[in-house]
Amino acid sequence: MQSTEFELEKFIPYLLNQAAETSSLAFEKVYKGRYGMLRTEWRVLFHLGLYGRMTASEIGTRAKMHKTKISRAVHRLTERRMVTRARDTDDRRMEHLTLTAKGRAAYEDLSGIAARYEVSLLNGLSRDEVAVLRTALVKLAESKPISFT
Repeated sequence: MQSTEFELEKFIPYLLNQAAETSSLAFEKVYKGRYGMLRTEWRVLFHLGLYGRMTASEIGTRAKMHKTKISRAVHRLTERRMVTRARDTDDRRMEHLTLTAKGRAAYEDLSGIAARYEVSLLNGLSRDEVAVLRTALVKLAESKPISFT
C-alpha cells in the first residue's frame, strides 16, 4: 500500500490563509495606526462607504462575517462617531447604518490607500496572473460550503 504524506504547505485552505495574513499586514498597520480600527471595523466601514446605508445583516451577508463580530464593530464605530444607527420605522428590531462625515473621511482616506496598496501588492505578478488569481478567488469566495466526509 502506497502512503502519500500530507503537504500542509500546498494545502489550498492553508495557502489562502497564509496569503491573506501576509497580504493584510501592511494595510492593517495603516487602519490600526491612523484610526485605531480592528479588521472587522474597517470591513464594516468599507461596506458602508461602498454601498451606503445598510443593516448589520446585509453587511454580514456580503462580508461573510458573524453577526456578533459586526455588532461589536458597529458599536465601536458608533462610539467613535464614524457610524450612525437609525431604527427602521416598520421593523423596530432593525437598524440602518450609515457613515457620518468623520466615517466618510476615514473611508475615503483608507480606500485611496487600499487601492495603492493593492497595486504594489500585485506588482510582482503579470496581468494574466492577476486575472487568474482574481477569477479563482472570486469563484472560491462565491462557492457554497461542501460536504466531503
